Order: sequence, then structure tokens, then C-alpha cells
Amino acid sequence: MTGVSLAGVGVITGWGRGVDAWPDDARRAAGDRAVVTAATPPLDGERFRRATRECLLGVAAVQATLDDAGISREAIAGTHTALLYVTAAAYGSSNRAFIAAGEPGSAGALHFPYTAPSAVPAEVTIEYGLRGTYVTLIGGATVTLEALAWAGRLLAEGACERALVLAVETFAECADLFARARRLLPRPLTEAAACALLVLGARPIEIRAGDHVSDMTARVDRRVGETLACGPLLALALARATGDDPWTVTGRWRGRTAALAEA
Repeated sequence: MTGVSLAGVGVITGWGRGVDAWPDDARRAAGDRAVVTAATPPLDGERFRRATRECLLGVAAVQATLDDAGISREAIAGTHTALLYVTAAAYGSSNRAFIAAGEPGSAGALHFPYTAPSAVPAEVTIEYGLRGTYVTLIGGATVTLEALAWAGRLLAEGACERALVLAVETFAECADLFARARRLLPRPLTEAAACALLVLGARPIEIRAGDHVSDMTARVDRRVGETLACGPLLALALARATGDDPWTVTGRWRGRTAALAEA
């Protein structure tokens, strides 16, 4: 059976860039903070002047992935790279900013398209010249596992030569709304952007129902905090950094637990 290989993973969180920035215990490190906010990447260019934080984080996460994989931007440009984007909350911030921009006395300059979840992958495709298969999925960690499995199928079917699976979650602008769901979401909520680059390889990946959190995922939860859709990609980054092979990552979302395993 055709399999996949993990060519690179880039991560940015409220703790900083990369796995080494994570504390040993996110809850202790966060202290009284309900949200650990990620720094806005300082990207150059007129197009980014009005871009939302989630768009800037998405673009920067893809660059971090290329850096980890040791390949150039030109290598992913064109029709042979698929982009699968997942988020549960990242469009909430821009929706709130758009609404606020219409209030009396507001100086906001947000355009309507930025209220849509497609804004993040749109900025990524423009920045990196991507013209391949392009999918946006809305949901938490289990949906990210589905995106990874979908990327594997696209590779196996020859629909692409490489696939980027990107997730971005921002919380700061809607911290008061998330506070209402504090019983459903563990603290801290940690903003994150993560991206995995998959290429054809020898090991198939398979998604299946799960009944417990994998060790790799539990370590990420403890060290990073709640990142919704980004969690599985952060687990892949940790597996890559620690040399865990083969890997198994899990995710939970709305009462469902799923696992994705490398054979």
C-alpha cells in the first residue's frame, strides 16, 4: 500500500516558535492567564498591512515548515501542492473585528472577506503561489486527523505530489466568549499555528475510532495547553523532534475521539 512521509512540521504557539519553546507544564506557566497569546509575525509587504493575525500566523507557519523540511518556496509553488486548512475558532476573531469596525467611533479597516475562514488559506496560496487542490475544514482535533488522512489519499491517488495540512487557532479577541465555555475547554487556551508537509513514502497512515489519548498527544496537552485543531500537528512536531517512530496521535472534538497511526 502507498504510504506517506512527514517531510517537515512548523509550529508557532503562544509560547514561541518551535517545540523547544514549550514549557514543561502549560497550566503552571500560564498562571492566571486564560489565554496564552501568540505574537503577531512581523511579515513585510503591503498586502499584509491589513491582514488579520490568523492570516499572518498561517503564512508564518508554512514558512516554518519549509525551514524544517529544508526546501524553498519555489519547491511548493504550482499545481502539485495540495493545501488542507483546518480551524475551529480562528475566524471568530476576524468576525468580531468586522462587527466592531461598523460601530460608531471605530477606525477599523477590515474588509468583509476576512470574516470568512477561507481568508487564511487564501493568503497562504497567494504568498506561496499554490494552485493545487485546496480544502477548508471546520472543526477541532478530530477534523485535523481527517485532513491528514485525506492528504494521504490525495498523495496515493496522484492528485498531488505534496500536501500541506495547516491549522490556525486564535483566541485573544474572543477571550470573553471562550470564558463562557470554561467548563468545556481546559485552561489555558493557547493560540497556535501549525503546518505539516506530507509527501509519498513507505508507511500508510490510518484513521480510526479511539478510546484514549495517545502518549504523544497527552504530552502536548500538558506542555502547550488547549489548541483545538492544532493539537495533532503539534503532536507530529513533537514526534519528529523526539524521533518517535512509528507515531500515533489522537484528537477529541465534541465527544468524539479518533486516532491516526503510522504503520
